[in-house]
Amino acid sequence: MHLKFKWLTVVLVFFSIAGFSQSKKNTVIPKTYVAGKTINPIVIDGDESDAAWSKTDWTDLFEDIENGIKPKYGTKVKMLWDETNFYILAKLDEPHVWANLKQRDTIIFYNNDFEVFIDPDSDTFNYYELEINALNTAWDLFLSKPYRENDNVVLNDWNIPGLKSAVKINGTLNNPNDTDQGWVLEMAIPWASYRKSYNEQNVPEDKFWRVNFSRVNWQHTIKDGSYERKKDAEGKFLPEYNWVWSPMGVINMHEPEKWGYVYFSSKEGKETFTIPQEEKVRWELYTLFRAQKEYYQKNKTWAKSIQNLTKETISVDGKILKPVLENHASGYNISVKSPFSNQTLIIREDGKIISK
Repeated sequence: MHLKFKWLTVVLVFFSIAGFSQSKKNTVIPKTYVAGKTINPIVIDGDESDAAWSKTDWTDLFEDIENGIKPKYGTKVKMLWDETNFYILAKLDEPHVWANLKQRDTIIFYNNDFEVFIDPDSDTFNYYELEINALNTAWDLFLSKPYRENDNVVLNDWNIPGLKSAVKINGTLNNPNDTDQGWVLEMAIPWASYRKSYNEQNVPEDKFWRVNFSRVNWQHTIKDGSYERKKDAEGKFLPEYNWVWSPMGVINMHEPEKWGYVYFSSKEGKETFTIPQEEKVRWELYTLFRAQKEYYQKNKTWAKSIQNLTKETISVDGKILKPVLENHASGYNISVKSPFSNQTLIIREDGKIISK
């Protein structure tokens, strides 16, 4: 893993602090989107005029990552797919389009950027992140676990084979003397880049993946005719804005259980998608998981009963859940029998959910 320790420490500290900013249960309902199948491959040129894009809808406008406040500038996305690629079109309103990072796999969110997060099997483990700025410079990463787990592995040198992306500036890049309209980012991500084995057939036809999008936007200043991130009176960078498609409730993208649901439909025409009830059972397990994290921080030991974590009755769509907490030498398990499938779902101390 070709990664400088100092750089990795900065990134992990940034996300670790954000990961534990939550002090109470936040009710977050993930967004959903039905991505239709396109018959004709899309030309990746950053131009939204491709006929295929006119046949699908935009997502809702992005909102603040934490509190649902409407951002200053609009951001929206369209999605399509075929047997080879996952296609994404992002439109970002921005009166000052700027970027200066040109080296692949540098820390792209130090510029204004657009970010894609994908968890194919919805288990919060082994997920993928892609960040791109207005210069079309990419940073793609593979994460074995969310940042909240101390033993996670971040593969910075993992690249998306066959990634195609293009940016079109509606205005002029890095010119502080005019006002821009924004920029459009178009990309094609091959399904093959997410295979876990050589022969895996992982095209998610008529299935859903967990997906989210984030936009990082910085306040800027002009120095010697160039854009820079703005600093406060003490010389520290002002905090960035984080705008997302599906809300997180905390300033942390690395809680994959809260990401949106993208359903890849094979049908022609409009189709609706309803989040499976089994997924809602998983949400409740993750709420207990986060409560255990907080309990451990305060008490330096794991809670030994569900009553230590919540006094509330836990229910999903009118069905009462009866979770069971079991402690063991290296942590704990919380299990619950789903009233919808009769399967038992178990969440471990590292956040992994298994079913049996």
